[in-house]
Amino acid sequence: MHIDKFKVEEWFNEYEPKAKYNLADICIDSMSIKELLEIGGNEEGRSFVLKELYNKKLGYGDIQGSQRLKEAILSMYNSQTLENITVTHGAIGANELVYKALVEKGDEVISILPAYQQHYSIPESLGANVKKLLLKPENNWLPDINELKSLISPKTKLISMTNPNNPTGSVITDDLMKEIISVSNGAYILVDEVYRGIVSDEKYNTTSIADLYEKGISTSSLSKAFSLAGLRVGWVVTSKNVINNINHHREYNTISVSILDDYFASIAIENKEKIFERNIIKREKGLEILKDWLKTESHISCVIPNGATSAFIHYDLEMSSYDLCKKLLKDTGILFLPGETLEMDKFLRMGYCNNPEKLKITLNLFSDWMKNNS
Repeated sequence: MHIDKFKVEEWFNEYEPKAKYNLADICIDSMSIKELLEIGGNEEGRSFVLKELYNKKLGYGDIQGSQRLKEAILSMYNSQTLENITVTHGAIGANELVYKALVEKGDEVISILPAYQQHYSIPESLGANVKKLLLKPENNWLPDINELKSLISPKTKLISMTNPNNPTGSVITDDLMKEIISVSNGAYILVDEVYRGIVSDEKYNTTSIADLYEKGISTSSLSKAFSLAGLRVGWVVTSKNVINNINHHREYNTISVSILDDYFASIAIENKEKIFERNIIKREKGLEILKDWLKTESHISCVIPNGATSAFIHYDLEMSSYDLCKKLLKDTGILFLPGETLEMDKFLRMGYCNNPEKLKITLNLFSDWMKNNS
């Protein structure tokens, strides 16, 4: 089976180890086990956790995820049951399983871009005809309903998107999502929801697609909203018949996630309010720094993100995004993700949710570099 090279991951593999100032990272200040346990309880509770861990046998554990973990995941949805959930190896595993379970040669898939490359390269590798709807900054990086409607046909099997969007930070509100559902012609709608809940304002808090639409498929993980990418836990939430099909394919590539990942993931999701509060505060601090910098920077424009952890900035220098990022890294140690890895040149994806002081220093260095290279 042929599949295109994964541009984002290849960029990170080659260039991230060389970075001194990493603005390509879009996680929110990853938590340590110590911080997770402090959020999860008092000293007595932490002692109990350690005792439990010492006595755990390192077998396979619960094949499709422990009941404790599934009940924690269930708390993030409105109208689901344990039978509507399966646990996966991160959202990357969740997305792949959805495509393998539903998409066949000759099917039609609509992918809303920019997005994680899985959402178009995997269905293409399965022989699907992938139609791409490109978001535009002049529309605040939101899908145009009429354009989407023009792409949908009786052969459309699935429509996919990320919400909040990676890399732009735009948020499809429930009202707009309901419009998408209304024109979907009965197609499945897959929404990668790894950033759900990390938003600027309550009005951008969204209902999961699994709760809005009977053929909605929600994928998510601990990597982004929970700051726990080191726990390789994700999940799919959708109708029971689709979960059964996914689990059929899952048996070939997962067996189970680590029982340690399952255990810590349960603690994290049970304390989601505290973790989200932590992360929204960190996001807002970084966003204010980004906004202040944009006011002073003549070479850059950006639609201010309403959610997620990244901004998609446009630059006016006469070089491709690959060339800019390679030269910038060599000259300064600053790492961005080139927009070309997301099929959009003249843009850079940047994270702004880690160390605020380092963010200020890095953006000022970038400004100086652009003045010297314009």
